[in-house]
Amino acid sequence: ADVVVVNKIGTADPADVATVLDNIAAANPKATVVRANSPITVDDPSAVAGKRVLVVEDGPTLTHGDMAYGAGTVAARRHGAAEIVDPRPVAVGSIAGTFAQYPHIGPLLPAMGYSDAQMQELSATIDAADPDLVLVATPIDLSRLLSFRAPSMRVRYELEEAGSPTLSDVLASVG
Repeated sequence: ADVVVVNKIGTADPADVATVLDNIAAANPKATVVRANSPITVDDPSAVAGKRVLVVEDGPTLTHGDMAYGAGTVAARRHGAAEIVDPRPVAVGSIAGTFAQYPHIGPLLPAMGYSDAQMQELSATIDAADPDLVLVATPIDLSRLLSFRAPSMRVRYELEEAGSPTLSDVLASVG
């Protein structure tokens, strides 16, 4: 690659970032390295504070990506959620099957698939968990596709370059 983006440098362990940078230098010393963060935002942080929050994360990130948490968990903790509601005891259908197949997921709700049946199972699991608030940290806004009782809020993140060069700098040099 001509350009390598090293993301989440503000939240990853500095030793891990150094390892990644060393590996890039060893494997591809001519590559331009863009350092970046992915700041996480919610529309109303005060609405999270003190609430029992159910976190819906991107399913493939948790399962195939082998992640134990994602942006929704970070937002819930950062903004003072009283509790992250565990959906596992009330999960239904394929959602329960996902927890059985990927036990490392823990107390998060993976959004898996988007068939009508899976959407109904996701909605039923959310309602059965009975949270005060649902944090939706998925690529699409599930609250536009699902109906559930609790209020919800999107969790978003954007790429934010840290220092130089930026992606704009790199692209300008190509044009």
